[in-house]
Amino acid sequence: MDLYDVIVIGAGVSGCAVARELARRDARVLVVERADDVCCGTSKANSAIVHAGFDAQPGSLMAKLNVEGNRLMYEWAQELNFGVIPVGSLVVCVSEDTRDGLTALLERGRANGVPDLRIIERDELVQMEPNIADEAVAALWAPTGGIVDCFGLTIALAENAVANGVEFAFNQQVVDVRRDGDAWLVVTPQATLRTRAVVNAAGVYADDIHNLVAQPDDALRIVARKGEYYLLDTTAGAHVRHTVFMLPSAMGKGVLVSPTVHGNLIVGPTALDVDDKEATNTTPDGLAQVASKCSLTVKDVPLREVITTFAGLRAHQDAHDFRIGEVAGAPHFYDCAAIESPGLTSAPAIGVMVAGLVADGLGLADKPAGAFDPTRPGYANLNIIDFDAWGRLCEQDPAYGNIICRCCRVSEAQIVDTIHRNPGARSLDAVKRRTGATMGRCQGGFCTPKIMEILERELGMDAREITKRGPGSELVLGLNKDAVADPSAKEGGEA
Repeated sequence: MDLYDVIVIGAGVSGCAVARELARRDARVLVVERADDVCCGTSKANSAIVHAGFDAQPGSLMAKLNVEGNRLMYEWAQELNFGVIPVGSLVVCVSEDTRDGLTALLERGRANGVPDLRIIERDELVQMEPNIADEAVAALWAPTGGIVDCFGLTIALAENAVANGVEFAFNQQVVDVRRDGDAWLVVTPQATLRTRAVVNAAGVYADDIHNLVAQPDDALRIVARKGEYYLLDTTAGAHVRHTVFMLPSAMGKGVLVSPTVHGNLIVGPTALDVDDKEATNTTPDGLAQVASKCSLTVKDVPLREVITTFAGLRAHQDAHDFRIGEVAGAPHFYDCAAIESPGLTSAPAIGVMVAGLVADGLGLADKPAGAFDPTRPGYANLNIIDFDAWGRLCEQDPAYGNIICRCCRVSEAQIVDTIHRNPGARSLDAVKRRTGATMGRCQGGFCTPKIMEILERELGMDAREITKRGPGSELVLGLNKDAVADPSAKEGGEA
């Protein structure tokens, strides 16, 4: 049986950040993911915010990694070519009675080391945000806050990790982890894998993995905290210029209104603890809460411009701090668990920290100078390049002139590029996360069949094998021509 140095369980943003940083070491690393692609859990369904770091409790791991992750996020964006925009954030106070909460947040942020924080009064606030609520009296201004392409970040980390030697195994759910001499066995339905060390980055299921190896008195309990969102069309994207927060509560940072890196407007989330760790459905009550609360900080939010709604699940534990470190009594088994907000912002710092713990524990050496390439080529974006640059792309490959997704201006060449990268797109959602195709106002109504044809052609797949998001989400049940060729197969054979 092959021996890996490290197996990372989970290909979300934290797992991919750890894998990318482990790729700096002389080690054999494998990432095991139960879904068909990276970024399929919490990492794909969140606010996509780069938090400044003023909310976490001073002295907590969350506070430290948030501020450090914020700094690294902008550096990594230059190396890895993913979208991040430092729009800044505003925490809005809508009553003089709650101004003390704003001051406390300012003091907490300064204690955490967040730079350039200050409180602004209504006149300046209205200049910055003309659509701010009439009741707003002041706000905490954090210029280091921003917005990020959460898909692009996770995919960039995975691609860079692979380019530096990391392996990925998809559609493999870990069902057991057990000790085998000086190593660990990581068991999936497809294989039993042997490794010197394990990193548990399994998101809302990290408690299940932790509890396979932990002592009874060290059990971990993760609660899925559900958040529902509206995503508005690009026609509404300029309604606010910055990320606008409510004053936070015990359940989180409240409903925000923010632009996105793709030019949309995002509104949400709710915060509801649920038992079902697959409960990513939206609800009338949840969306009604979002619609009601967003007006407390921003007026006239154009909710009639909504193009989709969605829900995500955060991995919450009662201690409300990240759970990172070696598990007691389980040598070289490392938790990277309870990564809830601001986990996305913290991901670069989490990657550095966890990779460092593993490397120190195993005695992994750094690769020789020049053996690790920290850069990764980005994808062409036809929405931001000028006409001449687009023309040059078309000269190199005419498929750049064949627009498949009209809403988001995505060409055939871009889709083909995503398929042939490693790890590459193998489903409709995987193409969406890499290119933006199907994310526009028609939500894939026009481009889906064309994308399926490209996947079928490039991967040598049958149309019935094309999925939306992996096994069990096939879109085609059968082909009309099959029913015509074989009349006995007509029942159930219509596409």
